Amino acid sequence: MRFGLSEEQQLLRDSVRRYLADQAQLDRVRLVADGDEQEASSILDGLLNLGLAGLLVPESQGGLGLGAFEAAVVAEALGGAVAPVPFIGSYAMAPLALNRAGSPAQQEAWLPRIAAGDARLGVALTEFSGARDGTALRYAGGCLNGTALFALDAGAVDAWLLADSAGQMYLVESSAVQQRLLVSIDRTRRLAELSLDQAPAEPLPGDRADTEAVLDLGRVLLAADSIGAAQAMLDKAVAYAGERQQFGRLIGSFQAVKHLCAEMVAELEPARALVWYAAYAQDALPAESRLLACHAKAHTGEIGRFIAKTATEVHGGMGFTDMLGLHYWFKRLGANRLLLGGPEQLRSEAAQVQGWLS
Repeated sequence: MRFGLSEEQQLLRDSVRRYLADQAQLDRVRLVADGDEQEASSILDGLLNLGLAGLLVPESQGGLGLGAFEAAVVAEALGGAVAPVPFIGSYAMAPLALNRAGSPAQQEAWLPRIAAGDARLGVALTEFSGARDGTALRYAGGCLNGTALFALDAGAVDAWLLADSAGQMYLVESSAVQQRLLVSIDRTRRLAELSLDQAPAEPLPGDRADTEAVLDLGRVLLAADSIGAAQAMLDKAVAYAGERQQFGRLIGSFQAVKHLCAEMVAELEPARALVWYAAYAQDALPAESRLLACHAKAHTGEIGRFIAKTATEVHGGMGFTDMLGLHYWFKRLGANRLLLGGPEQLRSEAAQVQGWLS
């Protein structure tokens, strides 16, 4: 059996990569990381023109009607360029939630606008995936109260998709939510703390299984983003080893450096296969999708950390400088490892799925 990208999937990947290579160079990433919202909007507008907003929106609602695997292909490309744009929450998890769990009226109100790039939703599932003390969301009388941490794709959103600890999802207009941007290690991604005080909320009629599917997709796409970031760090390490000289020789000729690069490749390729299979399972193998999402994100969290550390070691002291910018990928991998659940939590959930833990 040969498992690879179809011609259409390769074209999708290549078009996103070409755009990012032209329009999301490291200098522009630095500007966005330093708070330049105009640069961020410019990069995002170009991606929306490629149709990424409608990737998971059904064709009947004006989208492309593609699946989780295509979304993973895009996420991998975005991670490779450490692109400072919203995608996983706004244009993947939110459309899936509306399509699976939304009412016909909710779908009609939001999906065509999302596909056209005219509306954007932020996503906060932290209460469901692993809440912290003192951050519970409570729904009563048609309103939500409480706090949600680490909301994805914060900033200029039109509404928020939130979930409580029981897995019930809600839509809340952004004007009813107090948003405070959080400072995280990954400055290319906007995260927020949301405070809700009698915020009018519209429940989605779906059930807990729908919320789990949305969470699983987010985890798989974070894993794919990590694969792209890890590949970029590996490529940079190999290129540096082929040009940096020490003691009159290229450092890539030293056996120790060769071993470091070979170990990174040996770890990354099986991880990519796992992520691709987990993405495929989200649409094609529902009985396995939750387990594979947990394993894929847990494993890439560990592999990403190993490659980030090893690629930096290959660069030596230069790997720590802002001039090379290697730290943007390093921090992206660190943030991805913990968002929507770290490896320990995910392995525990995988054990529960398999009946090993109650």
